[in-house]
Amino acid sequence: MATAAAHRPARADGTAADATAYEAVFDAAVAADERIEPRDWMPDAYRATLVRQIAQHAHSEIIGMQPEANWITRAPSLRRKAILMAKVQDEAGHGLYLYGAAETLGTSRDELLDKLHTGRQKYSSIFNYPTLTWADVGAIGWLVDGAAITNQVPLCRCSYGPYARAMVRICKEESFHQRQGYELLLALSRGTPEQHAMAQDAVNRWWWPSLMMFGPPDDESAHSAQSMAWKIKRHSNDELRQRFVDICVPQAQSLGLTLPDPDLKWNEERGHHDFGPIDWTEFWEVLKGNGPCNEQRLTQRKQAHEEGAWVREAAAAYAAKHNGGTGAQHA
Repeated sequence: MATAAAHRPARADGTAADATAYEAVFDAAVAADERIEPRDWMPDAYRATLVRQIAQHAHSEIIGMQPEANWITRAPSLRRKAILMAKVQDEAGHGLYLYGAAETLGTSRDELLDKLHTGRQKYSSIFNYPTLTWADVGAIGWLVDGAAITNQVPLCRCSYGPYARAMVRICKEESFHQRQGYELLLALSRGTPEQHAMAQDAVNRWWWPSLMMFGPPDDESAHSAQSMAWKIKRHSNDELRQRFVDICVPQAQSLGLTLPDPDLKWNEERGHHDFGPIDWTEFWEVLKGNGPCNEQRLTQRKQAHEEGAWVREAAAAYAAKHNGGTGAQHA
């Protein structure tokens, strides 16, 4: 696929005319569905939007390890433990892919982590809810990872190349996570009455926060319209939320579980399911740091970062020694 670089003006002289020419090339590349690559010219606002979105995504992956890792030692079988360990490991890898994509935009991983730890960058509000029972692991897989897939598959066609390519692998792995969660809930739903009740309780608690994952309504979203114009996003928040609801209704029926929304019903005229109002006050409160586990999640993240400092230092020292030795051999 061609990139904006193929049509780049010969050189930049810092003049207004030169900037206009570069912006015209960028706009034409986006309009033609060409990929923007790290060395291509891009507007400062486009770069800033990508850094914000990719960083939030990366932060969500590594913070999202916590609610499920909490259950690794309490998994009911060796098989379930192995599955959960693999999933948490995948999430760490997703964070690394995404931090790497952000670094291609000229921002360091240290800078991004510092902003996370000091509250200057956000992560998904969904990870500030507690995992109270084993069924929550299944609900996260089915609902949270299902919402993530709905939101992230279109990002495989994002206009920024490194982000789009990272999302291809991430989405493949997320699809396994969603299936694992569905299978876990299915086993519980078909188990004892107590297990079925536990599965239903988990779905009751995770359904509405999962709908909030897509972000605020389109008319209240500060970034959605511009991100779509730049083809960073391909669909609006409300479009993706509706798609998710339509997917989940038949899946819930197959699971033998009920989605906790008395207003949920099929609308023949729209060709979609109608659903009840979302409590956006709760969403904004959690985003501000007032959720059930905000403080706990961030404290654990900072503690893990501090305790891992010696590993990073050792790796840096080894790399410096190795690179120095290679240089000496070639001298």
